[in-house]
Amino acid sequence: MTTVGIVTGAGRGMGFACARRLTDSVDRLLLVDMDPETVAAAAAELSGTGRAVVEPFVLDVTDPAGLARLVDRVRELGTLRSIAHVAGISPTMADWRRIFSVDLVGTALLAQALRPLATAGTAMVCFASMAPTLASLEPDATTAAALEDPLRENFLDEIYEAVGPAIEHTGAAYAWAKYGVQRFVKHEAVRLGAVGARVCSLSPGLIDTPQGRQEAENNAHLSALVTQTPLARTGTADEVAAVVSFLLSDDASFLNGTDILVDGGICAAVHTSGGLSAARS
Repeated sequence: MTTVGIVTGAGRGMGFACARRLTDSVDRLLLVDMDPETVAAAAAELSGTGRAVVEPFVLDVTDPAGLARLVDRVRELGTLRSIAHVAGISPTMADWRRIFSVDLVGTALLAQALRPLATAGTAMVCFASMAPTLASLEPDATTAAALEDPLRENFLDEIYEAVGPAIEHTGAAYAWAKYGVQRFVKHEAVRLGAVGARVCSLSPGLIDTPQGRQEAENNAHLSALVTQTPLARTGTADEVAAVVSFLLSDDASFLNGTDILVDGGICAAVHTSGGLSAARS
C-alpha cells in the first residue's frame, strides 16, 4: 500500500517545516501552494531527504476545481494517510472577506473534498490560531449559528450580520475565522471517526516565520506580547512542525476533535490571575 501525505502552504514557513518533518512518514508527499516557483523550490529542496517521493502541486484551496484535481492525484498515487493544512492568510494580507474565504471556507472545502478518501488511520491537522483564545471569543447564539456551516450559501453575509461592522477589522475577522476552524474541526472529527480517521486543529502562538514577522512589523501589540510570553521568545516553525508530526502519527491515535495550543504559554499568562504581571517581570 502506497501512503500519501499532503501539506498545504508548503512553500515556506510552518508549511515547509511540516513538509520536512513528514518526508519519512509517507511514501508520496504532495506539497501544495499557490506560488508555482516557491513550491517547486520547496519540493526540490526536500527531494531525497526522506523516504517520500516529493511532488509540488499548485493549488488555491478556495478553488473547487483545483481541489478536485488534488483528489484525483491522491487517488492515482495511493491511500491518503496524512494532511497538514497549514495554508492561510493573516490580518495584514487581505480584507475581512478574503480572510474568511481562505482561512475558514478554504479549510471546509479542503476537508469536504478529501473526506471520501479518508480511511482507518487517516489523520488531518488544520491550522487555527491562538487569536480566539487570547481574545476570549465566545459567540452568542446568532454568531454560533452563522459559523455552523462555512459552506452554506451567503455564509459571509450571515457572519457580517451576526458580528456586525466590527468584523471588517481584519484582526477581528482573523480571530473569528480561526475560531470557526476550531469549531469546524470538532464537527469534522465526528464525521471522520465513523471510518477510523481523525482530525485536530493546531493553534500556533507567535512563531518566527516570514508571515509572522510581517504581522509583527504592522502590529506593535504583537511585539509586546513576545515579552509577556513565559518562555520569553517567539517559537520556531520546526517546533510547531514537531507537534504536527506527532498529531499525524500513530502515537496520537486517540487524539481527535481537539485544539492543540502551541504558544509558549502566552495565553496562560494573559488569562491566569497574576500571570501577566509575572510574565512582565
